[in-house]
Amino acid sequence: MRLEGKLAVVTAAASGMGRAGVERFVREGAKVAAIDINPDALAALVAEFGADKVSAHVADLSSAEDARRSIHEAAEALGGIDILWAHAGMPGPASVEDLDLEAFDRTIALNVTSAALGAGTAAPYMRKRGGGAIVFTASISGLVGSMMSPIYSAAKWGVVGLTKSLALAMAADGIRVNVVCPGLADTPMKQGFTGRSGDPAEAAANEAKLVAAVPMGRLVQPGEVADAALWLVSDEASFVTGVAIPVDGGFTAR
Repeated sequence: MRLEGKLAVVTAAASGMGRAGVERFVREGAKVAAIDINPDALAALVAEFGADKVSAHVADLSSAEDARRSIHEAAEALGGIDILWAHAGMPGPASVEDLDLEAFDRTIALNVTSAALGAGTAAPYMRKRGGGAIVFTASISGLVGSMMSPIYSAAKWGVVGLTKSLALAMAADGIRVNVVCPGLADTPMKQGFTGRSGDPAEAAANEAKLVAAVPMGRLVQPGEVADAALWLVSDEASFVTGVAIPVDGGFTAR
């Protein structure tokens, strides 16, 4: 098993890609601390995989206090940290015109600040164990511009920059830092990108337009992103740090 004996933390762990990550990390031998804002979904996760393999930690990661606290609680529950998949994020406002600054601030807080705080809080625990692996979740919108989600794109460019910078800063401590960049994924958050207006026909048209731009012609599946994260945190990627891996069916290959 690729993660035998490893202690892993996954944020936004109760649904979509994060949940798929918990499943894969447990399957590969890790103990996982799952962090999410949804207590019921976390309870279901623990019930499915067992309290001996998964611990639940409720947090609103747009809160700096919660972001730090949840990592400390996860480390206490696990007995340390080897792996962090900082996956939390949200779409944010669709336009900069008449920008809702409260929504803007929450978008930056959840996508960028929580990632930085998670890494900064987890790093000392990793250092005590001789190193570790951090994976962030950005997006193809962190590699190319997004007409539909400019604030999200700005945030995810920030996450990609954070990744490369921390990879340099943490290499001497044996901590690798990488980022996965999914295309539009078949997850509950999809509607936040395609259906902001609430019009189902518009959401369907937006989805069709986005899928048509993907050379492989379909949405990303949550497990495909989790597989990429699994590889990045495993010893198979022991000499890989500072990279942004698109999981996008060729969208960014142009």
